[in-house]
Amino acid sequence: AGFAGMVAAASAFAPTFVPGIRTASSVAAGCSNAVSTLNMAAVPCGINGFGRIGRLVARIMLKDPETKLLHVNAGSATPDYMAYQFKFDSVHGRYDGAVLVDGDDLIIDGQRVITTRAREPQDIGWDKTGTEYLCESTGVFLTGEKAQPHIDAGIKKVIFSAPAKDESLTIVMGVNEAEYTGQTDFVSCASCTTNGLAPLVKCINDKFGIEEGLMTTIHAMTATQAVVDSSSRKDWRGGRAASGNIIPSSTGAAKAVARVIPEIKGKLTGMAFRVPTIDVSVVDLTCKLKIPASYEEICAEVKRRSEGDMKGFLGYTDEDLVSTDFKSWPVSSTFDAKAGIGLNPTFVKLIAWYDNEWGY
Repeated sequence: AGFAGMVAAASAFAPTFVPGIRTASSVAAGCSNAVSTLNMAAVPCGINGFGRIGRLVARIMLKDPETKLLHVNAGSATPDYMAYQFKFDSVHGRYDGAVLVDGDDLIIDGQRVITTRAREPQDIGWDKTGTEYLCESTGVFLTGEKAQPHIDAGIKKVIFSAPAKDESLTIVMGVNEAEYTGQTDFVSCASCTTNGLAPLVKCINDKFGIEEGLMTTIHAMTATQAVVDSSSRKDWRGGRAASGNIIPSSTGAAKAVARVIPEIKGKLTGMAFRVPTIDVSVVDLTCKLKIPASYEEICAEVKRRSEGDMKGFLGYTDEDLVSTDFKSWPVSSTFDAKAGIGLNPTFVKLIAWYDNEWGY
């Protein structure tokens, strides 16, 4: 239940696509209203790593009655700089609430959040603050072995905000969350692109079957890229200016879908193009179907699932929207009925949008 509450707060409990929700605060409120149907007591949460994902998870937790943010470990950031980073965001706007600094702590909407600056999990002091459920968003401690010191320090469950680098259980909400029954202390939420792709793959594969497919994500630039030409011995193209280029790149997101939908293993792969926008990405799933279907039948099935058991994780729109219309939108994967095409009843191109920050 704790895992479900924490992940639900950072994932996409929201109605089928209804344009108009754009600010971080209004989206967080929308998530909270839907998540409250779980009827859970607020779980004591912490965050390790206060980067893009860590700060957005903090925003959502603080607006959600199902979660209580107690402790943030931010590496080297000072409390006043943490407050500044939290309050102002170039993508999702100014935080809708009060943010104060009190010594080493932040006071957000009247709630005290303890902050620390430790490099190693065993030095953070989770047990001193009563933190039990942890969002591990440093991108460093992504195996059970590396994250075990969090457990030793009093954490009950660790949720990785990135693909695991071992065989830790991977959960994509709306796809395979039923597999989590409390059997492990470490759970990966996969990547933003896997969350943007897997709900659509599940919907299509459940009804029509996917024989094989290729995925391309047109992905907004991220903090791992260079603003101007720099250097990268590992990825020469990746070292070029993100702000002025379309950059072909690799992604393991399509193959990672097989970790949550095993019957897709060996049938799906993909690549990425990094483009000079600061948020919101889109996946192009081009696939061969086992069962022939018209494009209209495919759209109808996606719409049905988006309004049913996959509501909040798989969305549907038939409006003429562009990337910024999905900024701060919490649905994991929103199918764009007007953007896709079918060559014949078994070969189709399907398009889905995702906010690779807030939606993840």
